[in-house]
Amino acid sequence: MPSVELNKPVPDFEAPATGNQTIRLDDLKGRNVVIYFYPKDNTPGCTTEGQDFRDRMQQFEELDTEILGVSRDGLKAHENFRAKHEFPFHLISDKDEALCQLFDVIKLKKLYGKEYMGVDRSTFLIDREGILRAEWRGVKVKGHAEAVLEAVRAL
Repeated sequence: MPSVELNKPVPDFEAPATGNQTIRLDDLKGRNVVIYFYPKDNTPGCTTEGQDFRDRMQQFEELDTEILGVSRDGLKAHENFRAKHEFPFHLISDKDEALCQLFDVIKLKKLYGKEYMGVDRSTFLIDREGILRAEWRGVKVKGHAEAVLEAVRAL
């Protein structure tokens, strides 16, 4: 499957999420969708990123924007992470990496001199018609949620 491209429709997908949900992109047509990929539940950067989106949730909702977090963690870990930090949005479990592949976020990473394939912190903004309008790759957490909010306002 080819990966997503800017200013092109994002293919429909279906994925398991918190709250016993199955998220289908087609079901979200008519709303803006922010999908952010992060490496791991309950790690410092991922926690801060989720909190930054959470703290701006009302502003995103006023702009009719759905937020979805995605990592390769399982649903149980996601439920705990979501409850612990009171995230008002759903987290998608992408254990089979289907979404990671679609959005091309699996990259070679280095930690303590060891190389491994991991999730590159990335965010994607899909408009009401299902068109990919913005993407951020190799995201630095500080100020990121605010930058995404500005991009939604500019749609």
